[in-house]
Amino acid sequence: MVAVLTGDIINSREGNVSQWLDILKATLDKYGQTPHQWEVFRGDSFQLVTTPKQALLAALHIKAAIKQNESYDVRIAIGLGEETHSAKKVAESNGTAYINSGEAFEALKKQTLAIKSDIPEWDQPLNIMFHLALLTANNWSSTVAKVILTVLEHPTKNQKDIAKLLGKSQSNISEALKRGGYEEIMQLNNYYQNQIIKL
Repeated sequence: MVAVLTGDIINSREGNVSQWLDILKATLDKYGQTPHQWEVFRGDSFQLVTTPKQALLAALHIKAAIKQNESYDVRIAIGLGEETHSAKKVAESNGTAYINSGEAFEALKKQTLAIKSDIPEWDQPLNIMFHLALLTANNWSSTVAKVILTVLEHPTKNQKDIAKLLGKSQSNISEALKRGGYEEIMQLNNYYQNQIIKL
């Protein structure tokens, strides 16, 4: 089983493409190599294939990276399933994971994150939880997004280390994580990872 993330940048036509494109590519690069595991296409769309366990964290990681600039956000659909054909380019690979990801992406209306597997009753509670988490995550300020991004990219560092990295006080870091609902979102990720085992 694999996870396929299909996404695009919200407000990509505003401002300058350089404000988000390099950041997006650098983030996707942490999950594999282009074009086999990820690709940016049609200007502001992208696809990433990763492990089901890593999928939600990858989506949140991309969101935090893009939201460092308050003009932008990202919509992402996670599709879980089989990969029946692995091509040199991710956009040419195939299987139920790709189909589920595409269908979930097409169904995104006002939501910016959704998941689809072959088991609708498995998807439903997770999508409700995602929607609740987005009430906070969609409102991350650039400061909060940068702190969350730094924590995600340095999982072994404590708040003191993160404060040093960003040139802020530890209380600033703590406050930003609280405002961004970081702890609750990590609880959601743990729950999601435990659910994956049941699929």
